[in-house]
Amino acid sequence: MSRMLEDIRQEPAVLESALRAEVATFRGLCSRFEKERPRFVVLAARGTSDHAAQFGRYLIEVATGIPVSLAAPSVFTLYRAEMDFREVLYVGVSQSGESMDVNACIGRARELGATTIGITNEPTSTLARTAERLVQLHAGSETGVAATKTWVSQLLSMYLLTWSLGADLTLEQIRHIPEWTAAALQLEPEIAERAQRYAFAEKALVVGRGFNYANALEFAHKLMEVCYVVAESFSSADFLHGPIALAERGVPAFAFAPPGPTWPGIRDTLARLETAGSSPLVITDERNAEARARRSVIALASVDGQDPSLPVDALTAIPYAVPAQLLAAHIAEHKGLDPDQPRMLAKVAQTI
Repeated sequence: MSRMLEDIRQEPAVLESALRAEVATFRGLCSRFEKERPRFVVLAARGTSDHAAQFGRYLIEVATGIPVSLAAPSVFTLYRAEMDFREVLYVGVSQSGESMDVNACIGRARELGATTIGITNEPTSTLARTAERLVQLHAGSETGVAATKTWVSQLLSMYLLTWSLGADLTLEQIRHIPEWTAAALQLEPEIAERAQRYAFAEKALVVGRGFNYANALEFAHKLMEVCYVVAESFSSADFLHGPIALAERGVPAFAFAPPGPTWPGIRDTLARLETAGSSPLVITDERNAEARARRSVIALASVDGQDPSLPVDALTAIPYAVPAQLLAAHIAEHKGLDPDQPRMLAKVAQTI
């Protein structure tokens, strides 16, 4: 069994640990933001962490109304721009805490007046020392090169950060996430069997939207990283503006299809994919009966427990990530590849 699969199976425990350990940190942030609510949030990250930041952007904007931007690190590192960051919350997200450009952004943003937070798995890292506040992922040692349990812990940190910013989101709702994640892991035998179908895939398409757009980005990333599949990821809306031309028989397609406002667009995209000869695999849950009725589907147990003030898909991101991670790990094994040692990759990539 690969270390990647071992890491994935640890995710419910990791989420429980992070919740226990970091609630006090976010309570402190609640108190601060009640007194000094940021007028703007900037999220700086690279790679998988940038996908977590993309999710954070959707969640914070939808749930709090505070505008969010994803940082372009070269604005600081290459162009040396001067910015006004007063009343701005600037968050660096890095599993290792050693991404040079993210750390440079955090340091410069702090100098320019921002409140800074570092989200990392390494409490002694450069990011932890550079940011004003530290949020730990508590994922333990991640032995595989591909980020898995650190990814879901980063998503959890975005839920907690959004809560601390005054969202209509309760800790009780967030505390359901580990049990939903554990339930998703129970589907591994089915997912491992489905993965055989993609053993000879060389290309793939992945679509999602809203809170699961980040999962589409991350799943495509994993397919490229450990399966050597040329995978393209799209918002289902962007997909119809040209990239749909990539769809054809023999090119696998995957779609994240929760109930709620994104489903009509995803449904239309699935119809277009099928017209092109594809048979897309749909990841959904029990609440979306229309999606569950499709020919090729992975259906999780109901991901519910929220109040009506939140969109019905707001809490799906972490449970929906699990089938995608398992698919990537098992596809790699069916291809005869070692997902723990992808070629030309190291655990920490240094860019500036």
